[in-house]
Amino acid sequence: MPTIIDIFKEITKLQRCSGNHNEFIKYMQDLSKNLGYICLIDSANNILCKKENGKAKIVFQSHYDIVCLNENCIPQIIEDDETLKALNSTLGADNGIGCSYMIALMYQNFDGEFLFTSDEEIGLIGANSLTLSIESKYMLNLDSEEEAEICIGCAGGVDIKALFNDKKIVENRDNLDLYEISIENLAGGHSGVDIDKDIPNAIKLLIKSIKECDGKILDINGGERINSIPANAKAIIASNKEPQKSNENMKIEKINTKSDHFVVYNNKLRDFLYSFENGVREINKEIKVVQSSINLALIKTSIDDISIEFSARAMDNKDLKELKEKTKKELENISCKVETYGKYPAWSVDINSFTNKVLEIYKNYNKNAKLKAIHAGLECAIFKDKFPDLKIASIGPTIKYPHSKNEFVYKKSIENVFEVVKNIANSI
Repeated sequence: MPTIIDIFKEITKLQRCSGNHNEFIKYMQDLSKNLGYICLIDSANNILCKKENGKAKIVFQSHYDIVCLNENCIPQIIEDDETLKALNSTLGADNGIGCSYMIALMYQNFDGEFLFTSDEEIGLIGANSLTLSIESKYMLNLDSEEEAEICIGCAGGVDIKALFNDKKIVENRDNLDLYEISIENLAGGHSGVDIDKDIPNAIKLLIKSIKECDGKILDINGGERINSIPANAKAIIASNKEPQKSNENMKIEKINTKSDHFVVYNNKLRDFLYSFENGVREINKEIKVVQSSINLALIKTSIDDISIEFSARAMDNKDLKELKEKTKKELENISCKVETYGKYPAWSVDINSFTNKVLEIYKNYNKNAKLKAIHAGLECAIFKDKFPDLKIASIGPTIKYPHSKNEFVYKKSIENVFEVVKNIANSI
């Protein structure tokens, strides 16, 4: 039987960027056939593997897509004695390690249900659109990212998209100069679990430099994914004052072309984004987690307008609604057309017989094991909504800086957690 790390290396060779399904589906179909499982695929490209006449009591669940900072990237794994990381890209340990645990259990012929969901990283699309039937009473999600922490609650989220089309052709009476401002290769990170780590936001830094030279926006683009802290951004502006760098990774170039007229966007957008309170909005001191946050994730200029996308999160559905409505109103006040999408509920903290059993087992391997809630969207919230009687817990190895080029995972943690997973499987 291959090791967990061998399996992870094997599936990392497959194209698994969000929106790409075919290679992993083919891999799981072939593997299931070889190992004696049936492999079901629904219209959202979710995959369910199980024994044809099995009596599964537990379903293991992971998403198989990964965040790619560059389109269609296949991570090149770099391994040392302690860690796995990738060459100048995300690693995809989120959630490739979880998938590897499930595949390893299939190699061991375990009678369980194995649910691999699609496109989690771009809005939990697979989980939301799931039509496959789950028969198990218990679910172990394998998408947590801190060893010895058993997740039993998570933030809900909603994505907010605004379109700003207040622009006009103006005569260059003030003899303004054109500049291209770009910022690249910031650390990036997950806009939920990393939102309180003071990671710089490329779009906010770009706007800061534009605002402080009183620049007029002609074109602006930035961000990589709706649930990532932007690592890259670029703009073309007109100004009579040379922009100043707001970060050491910023590059400013004067464009040696004079124009008699510009198509410029109203400064209302620039000023709004400059003053926008990005990041943590409230801390929940009782459970020691971010209560609510919002991340300026994407900005893109098209022929007609500028689109701006935000990811809002909260540990409570009421707080999430309030944050959404407040942001929506603020955007409408600067004449944006606003829509919301990708909403998923908060998973309210739920301690039950299954979570207590998982904790009991975990403590046999790590005395520091504890129950916890996280400020990130887990598919658990959707499954709990779809299957109210399902008892759910989430665990995983320690993964650092997911969704960024600095992502890495500890090999010892991978092995430690798999021992816990096997024990939970056999106990159920």
